[in-house]
Amino acid sequence: MRVYLLRRSLFLLLSLAVAMIVIFVLLRLLPGDPANALLSIDATPEQIAAAREQVGSDLPMWQQFTTWAGQLLRGDLGASYISSREVGPEIAARLGITIPLTLMAFTLALALALVIGITAAVKADRWYGIALSGFSQLGVAVPVFWVGVLLVWLFALQLGWLPSGGFPRDDWEDPADALRSLALPVVTIAIVMSASLARYVRSATIDVLGSDYLRTARAGGASMNEALLRHGVRNGSVPVIAVLGIELSTTLLGAVVVESVFTLPGLGSMLLTGIEQHDFANIQGVLVVSTLFVVLVGFAADIVQRIVDPRLRTSIAGQR
Repeated sequence: MRVYLLRRSLFLLLSLAVAMIVIFVLLRLLPGDPANALLSIDATPEQIAAAREQVGSDLPMWQQFTTWAGQLLRGDLGASYISSREVGPEIAARLGITIPLTLMAFTLALALALVIGITAAVKADRWYGIALSGFSQLGVAVPVFWVGVLLVWLFALQLGWLPSGGFPRDDWEDPADALRSLALPVVTIAIVMSASLARYVRSATIDVLGSDYLRTARAGGASMNEALLRHGVRNGSVPVIAVLGIELSTTLLGAVVVESVFTLPGLGSMLLTGIEQHDFANIQGVLVVSTLFVVLVGFAADIVQRIVDPRLRTSIAGQR
């Protein structure tokens, strides 16, 4: 296991290094100079040269990258070209909205997906099992922003139960008020994600129901519920765990769209503002943090999958 963890950790570091190079290069391939964020339309050549020197875009590409990589290794994400504020503390403050939004939406989506997926598989011959399967198929095709707009129209504009957007100025000092602001965004993400997850849960459940080990357990006198809990959960969860890692990462990335719909001051709004203002420091900072989250979630899902699956544990034990 230790050998596997070491090898997987080295692959994690390599993935991060490649991702940082891709982020840096792709941003520099976009039209325009980063210094344009500091310049007006009628800027003089002297002002352009000074701005390029200030943001470092006058340096060779390799020198720009080594400077930026050195900052990252020190935990420094740089400063905004527009506001001159440090990017790291700004992202940390906005994560106080994005991370709770992501985790609550993921938890709700997982709970819904388990109920929908298992019911759709076990009761596939009933009308409600067929209806739940149809919901999961339909939900995958529905855009998340459309669900958000529909929920705002119903629960905010028509019923007036929840705010249509925004977040309290005092952040989490009043948890109840903050949760009310996140309620519709959480439900929006959960509805779309649960539809996608339910398909995988249904497929894994059907595989378990048709497995030899489940039939053997039933032949030995175990009830269906006992056989599923004792043998089916662990085997059925293995393929779902990998999907959960992907879905959790997708939730964070999808928060960009949802935060725009509900005007939440999270990472999404910071990224969109950075793109509009051509503020490379903010864009790079958000992309680095998002990439780090995605890679770490994938790493954790891979480890959990091998701990849960006895066959993978056996193969890992043979590598010691």
